[in-house]
Amino acid sequence: MADQTIAILDIGSSKICCFIAEIDQETNRPRVIGIGHRESRGLNLGTVVDMEETESAIRTAVDAAEKMAGGAPIQNVTVNLSAGEPKSTHLSVEVSVAGHEISDVDIERVLDMGRHHLNDQERFVIHSRPTSFSIDGVGGVRNPNGMFGEKLGVEMHVTTAAISPLRNLQACINNCHLNMSGIVFSPYASGLSTLVADEMELGSICIDMGGGVTTIAAFKDNEFIYGDMVPFGGYHVTKDIAQGLSTPVQAAERLKTLFGNCIASMSTVRNQIDVTQIGDNGKENVTTIPRRMLTSIIEPRVEEIFEIVREKIKEAGLENTAGRRLIITGGASQMAGVEELAKKVFNCSIRIGRPLNVDGLADTTAGGGFATGAGLLLYATLKPEELHFKEDVKSGNGIFETLSNWIKENF
Repeated sequence: MADQTIAILDIGSSKICCFIAEIDQETNRPRVIGIGHRESRGLNLGTVVDMEETESAIRTAVDAAEKMAGGAPIQNVTVNLSAGEPKSTHLSVEVSVAGHEISDVDIERVLDMGRHHLNDQERFVIHSRPTSFSIDGVGGVRNPNGMFGEKLGVEMHVTTAAISPLRNLQACINNCHLNMSGIVFSPYASGLSTLVADEMELGSICIDMGGGVTTIAAFKDNEFIYGDMVPFGGYHVTKDIAQGLSTPVQAAERLKTLFGNCIASMSTVRNQIDVTQIGDNGKENVTTIPRRMLTSIIEPRVEEIFEIVREKIKEAGLENTAGRRLIITGGASQMAGVEELAKKVFNCSIRIGRPLNVDGLADTTAGGGFATGAGLLLYATLKPEELHFKEDVKSGNGIFETLSNWIKENF
């Protein structure tokens, strides 16, 4: 029996997708009842650059999802964010408990201290969650309630973003008569939908290879502990093919999808492929090239993306913890040879991730390209408590009110 309808907007560089789902009371899992998606327009690397085009794409995706779900209009949407140069930081605060037994009051006091530090941020806080507590400087405490110590501390993971891109995204959604009731950093959403319980607990990293960006999310002890992004994705591979083979972008995308491979040494059934090229006279002509020529363009770019990601993981100090197991998802992860090339670059356990724990996804939307959208549904279902958002959730306000209050206080 379903008792609640939720909706999400996955606003990506290559597509805008709307999912409408019902939360099943018995399983607490979302079941998709409406899907709509269209080519992303008016966006560059997740940032709104043309409001009219973005609004038109959002309306088209939402209308299609509403019709499939039975026609009832949606009002509130949970949205992903990859714009605004999101930053992932860790914050530590400590309060004195004078040696007495730690109670809920003490825990709330140290969390309030953390909230106070968040208010000092010059950027908008997207996520803020305690990752662990400490007693007298000894970390790794999950629940300090009932324990004794002189000082109680909390480690927090905070994700922030610049305000202007968020306001532009908010305006587009508002103009489509929708309320942005929640916002999630894109890689966090992708990780929620593709990681299994053991990976969340023991530590792993989700790499989402999108059209314009590749995002990174690390998880450990069932918490999101690090997020970042690289401004390269599947579209950059397509552009390389278009330039390298003098072929139109649409033809390059088709070549990548049908014949693309990230490993030159992998055996292929078809060794020659036809390419539509633009000649010196401006007219198109078809020529035949060795398939390995296409691979020789794709492999260096994907390898470069993986090497940049590897350096970011290393800089974050996650190489020997969460970085020992990687889950690769996103539309570009579906190219042949991605898993093999990733094993070569990262030298660790790799698997290709697909959306999990979401029912009702059609075959066309059950692949890695829809991992972020599925993760947004799970976030909207689970509603993890964000420290900075606590009071607004209780009062029923959404991101609009939080954003408006933030702007009043800081500008």
